[in-house]
Amino acid sequence: MQLLFVADPLESFKIYKDTTFAMMREAQRRGHTLMACEPKDLMWQRGAPVTAFVRDIRLTGEPEPWFQAGQQAPHERPVALKDVDAVLMRKDPPFDTEFFYATHLLEQAEREGARVFNKPRALRDHSEKLAVMEFQQFIAPTLVTRDGADVRRFHAEHQDIILKPLDGMGGMGIFRVGTNGLNLGSIIETLNNHGATTFMAQRYLPEIAQGDKRVLVIGGRPVPYALARIPQNGEVRGNLAAGGLGVAQPLSARDRDIAEAIGPVLAARGLLLVGLDVIGEHVTEINVTSPTCFQEITDQTGFDVAAMYLDALETAFAAA
Repeated sequence: MQLLFVADPLESFKIYKDTTFAMMREAQRRGHTLMACEPKDLMWQRGAPVTAFVRDIRLTGEPEPWFQAGQQAPHERPVALKDVDAVLMRKDPPFDTEFFYATHLLEQAEREGARVFNKPRALRDHSEKLAVMEFQQFIAPTLVTRDGADVRRFHAEHQDIILKPLDGMGGMGIFRVGTNGLNLGSIIETLNNHGATTFMAQRYLPEIAQGDKRVLVIGGRPVPYALARIPQNGEVRGNLAAGGLGVAQPLSARDRDIAEAIGPVLAARGLLLVGLDVIGEHVTEINVTSPTCFQEITDQTGFDVAAMYLDALETAFAAA
């Protein structure tokens, strides 16, 4: 197959941990042809199909340079997305307006015959923070609002809460407010921009001390191991980007129940790869834009997550 990865600049990859790199490596091992571009390289012109200006790449197997490219800017090769076997949307968050516009271009490419994973409409429809609200049987008490009075009532009821922006990533902008309510007013003003911006509050889950688990679901089926991201040095955040320690572990019975309930629902909507964030007994986020942790799980357990993903991708391609 010809695979086009729409991703961040290749030069920015940290290949020792990058999940998109792990996908590329497994795809090349299977004999697939690799191309790469950034969202800024997508173009749609009247009377023409959605086109990407791509680099044909091959992995070298070395740390540096880790890839060879047939083209360099500004000489990338134009290719209609409908002529590619599979387009893998792997642009990291944030989900900003440019990401939003990219999903529209990719959806038009689908109408022209392209196969895009994860499905562009599903990326738009599943806000990584808000998507948990559909599955209320699996979540802790949660509030979405822009009204400070709502948050104060929520804090009065639950005493110890987490507040976070809806467009955050890597643990950025997350606050904990304990029973004394210290700085709650200032935090509300910061997150809601004086009433202009919606944000989320959740009851604090003390099980975070054992880790914020990333449970990967591929083609509706859970990977048998999760990566528990354990907060370090007094942090409340387990995100690896915030200094959390990643420890791979087998799924608990609860993890599996959650994944087997949510996974098939999301897979049916075109989400081939999903990352569920689970603290204790509860789902806190559903990651769909560019779920990670392939390499950490494989390195620690020997389970080849990238191979499972390529199996699912090849199956989806054959069924299309």
